[in-house]
Amino acid sequence: MLATIAQQDRLISHLEQHSPARAQELRDAGVAATTISRAVEAGLVLRIGRGLYQLPDTEPDPHAALIEIAKRAPKSVICLASALAFHEVTDLLPRKVWIGIGAKDWAPKIDYPSIRVVRLREPYLSNGVEQHIVGGVEVKVYSLTKTIADVFRLPKLVDRATAISALKTALRDRRATPGEFAAAARANGAWKQMQPYLEALTADG
Repeated sequence: MLATIAQQDRLISHLEQHSPARAQELRDAGVAATTISRAVEAGLVLRIGRGLYQLPDTEPDPHAALIEIAKRAPKSVICLASALAFHEVTDLLPRKVWIGIGAKDWAPKIDYPSIRVVRLREPYLSNGVEQHIVGGVEVKVYSLTKTIADVFRLPKLVDRATAISALKTALRDRRATPGEFAAAARANGAWKQMQPYLEALTADG
């Protein structure tokens, strides 16, 4: 009985620090599969996806989904709406995680979190990839300048108002120079779309 309580305490303690967590991670932390099952049955732990668990009252971590994507689809890159949110230049919180993959790559099958797959050809797939450490996990995200170029280049995926607002916020907060945005737009086929807005937002007076 004491061993069971100790296992349960270890499970809850781990989820308080690392949520959501996969079953294998919990087993590696010394939690038996039977302990996980019993905790779910008792309502102490929620199963939110296949082999994925969190505490019922866990505050949603805006980056938890990105961490899970990095684990499940390490070749993908966080892009477009999700990258705008990661770089904090939009108030919009996408309901799905937007990921970029190659034009001929197999789309990953992920039950949690929900994903929106965007197929990108070269050089757009490889340009501007950054590696960020989030919760101890390496997450690939397109750079801010590349992301804003992409949302201007792909208006059918992200509306123009969102793109303009993100550019305005990034310039206001001096996240990059106008020249850096212009260079990224040219490198990613978005200069024609972005130029009038960049010039208007940086005009004197």
